[in-house]
Amino acid sequence: MRTLRDVRVGETARVRSIHGAGALKRRIMDMGITKGTEIYVRRIAPLGDPVEVTVRGFELSLRKDDADILEME
Repeated sequence: MRTLRDVRVGETARVRSIHGAGALKRRIMDMGITKGTEIYVRRIAPLGDPVEVTVRGFELSLRKDDADILEME
């Protein structure tokens, strides 16, 4: 399974599924990250946390734990 943390800087990947439950999954979906959404990885902090991405034309910073629940194509 390839997660968002496995996507390199400068790459674009599509969300295959979200492996979360409850409030965490809801929060991710409220940010506009849903199945089929393309995510562009802009940069990753030196220690890997957070990951800065572009989703639907706006920029987000996601924690490693949040990036781990996003399965990518």
